[in-house]
Amino acid sequence: MVHVSSHPAPGAHTLRGWGVVALLLGAATLVCALFDSYLTLTSHAMLYVLAIVIASYRLDWVQSAVCAIAAVTALNFFFVPPRWTFDVESREHLIALVVMLVVALVISHLAASVRRESRLATLNAQRARQLQILATELSMADTPEAMLALGQTALDAAFEGPNALQLQGAAGDAAKQAAMPQDWLDGLHCCIKENAVLGPGTGRWPGLNAWYLPLGDGEQTVGAARVWPASAGDNDGREHAQALCTLLAQSLSRVRLAASMHAAQAEAQRQQMQSTFLAAVSHDVRTPLAAIVGAASALQTQHDKLSTPERGRLLASIASEAAYLSTLTENTLQLVRLTSLQQDIQRDWESLEEIVGAVLARVRQRDNTRRIRASVPTGLPLLKADPVLLAQLIANLLDNALQYSAGEIELSVKHKGQTLVIAVKDRGAGIAPEAQELIFEPYHRGDRSGQRGAGLGLALCRAIAVAHGGSLTVRNRQGGGSCFFATLPMSEPQPKQELP
Repeated sequence: MVHVSSHPAPGAHTLRGWGVVALLLGAATLVCALFDSYLTLTSHAMLYVLAIVIASYRLDWVQSAVCAIAAVTALNFFFVPPRWTFDVESREHLIALVVMLVVALVISHLAASVRRESRLATLNAQRARQLQILATELSMADTPEAMLALGQTALDAAFEGPNALQLQGAAGDAAKQAAMPQDWLDGLHCCIKENAVLGPGTGRWPGLNAWYLPLGDGEQTVGAARVWPASAGDNDGREHAQALCTLLAQSLSRVRLAASMHAAQAEAQRQQMQSTFLAAVSHDVRTPLAAIVGAASALQTQHDKLSTPERGRLLASIASEAAYLSTLTENTLQLVRLTSLQQDIQRDWESLEEIVGAVLARVRQRDNTRRIRASVPTGLPLLKADPVLLAQLIANLLDNALQYSAGEIELSVKHKGQTLVIAVKDRGAGIAPEAQELIFEPYHRGDRSGQRGAGLGLALCRAIAVAHGGSLTVRNRQGGGSCFFATLPMSEPQPKQELP
């Protein structure tokens, strides 16, 4: 951050400045005395004018003006006839002394003006550069805390201080507020309330010893700044402080607007997902419910007229459709929970061998042809996971393979580095490369729209893998078919195994 002094220090009436005046006058008098026999009165006057010019360039206006008057007086006393007196014997010499005094005063005034304008131009350039740097830094900041820190640094670089910044309703600033004097807090709160600049030269609360500037766009105030020192005549300093506060306010508004937009987008996505869930579930629930109601109604009204095989077929249809509804409901609820709620899942140390075994025992009841071949090595490390969700992930992958392929299905678990990889391979039709990410979206079934299903299984599988800190990917197998890889990270350290 560029350091900018808000109040360029004018030449103070110090002993050093007066020493320079005495040195210049002494040097001019000494040179004139040494070369008195070789110089005319005009040359003496020029040497004193040179001393006045040097004093005007180096010192403030008061000291340079005093130097000019003293130089004319010394010229008159030491070198204008009659010497060693303040008398002037000729009108010509008097006019020369008066003209020399006027010229000396004009030179002092012009030199002071040039020095002041030069200092002001340098200060304005530094302020412009500070605004440019602050704007760049604020554009890269993405939190109100970081922006406040940058704003505080900018104010401290531009003004002597102490300076302060306060956001409206900032709960995290309690400790900072407690450290502020009560008159600071009163000024900041009044500035926020009135949404106007307060302090010297503003026409509002001119008795304050500092400027209080709102952070806002004229309609909404998000905070206020206290800047010290404050002078009623320092309009440029006040405008620079306002420019700094305007930049800070715009950046704070940008962050708040971005947060509001993000929240609105998240809410819109949540509403859209809920609408999609309701539409899809209502569509997919209607058919099995109709089948269950029809079969149950037939059993109820025509039980005596139906043969035993027909009753068995209707009961099997009811059981099948109810199982499908149960799976659909469970997948929907789990997917909503994992994608909508910002909460951690319940994990514990689990054996993947036992989870796979329990899943195979259930899934093989639906695998009449025994197509599933499992390969799970013994002695696998424990995994910190939710066993219900992990079992649902494996079961959904196996059900997906059973539904969309006719050949052998391979289930394997491998230990690779700090991860466990669950692979489910089938010999189905495969998945087009452009659809390999889309199949993990809810209600997307790719080219399998002829098959019944809500398209939630793979979306839920990926959500479960992500909730465990892992991933779920798919790729086509050489020779046809698909391979799904669920990669799950292992937690360290592993729990100690109790010896039997």
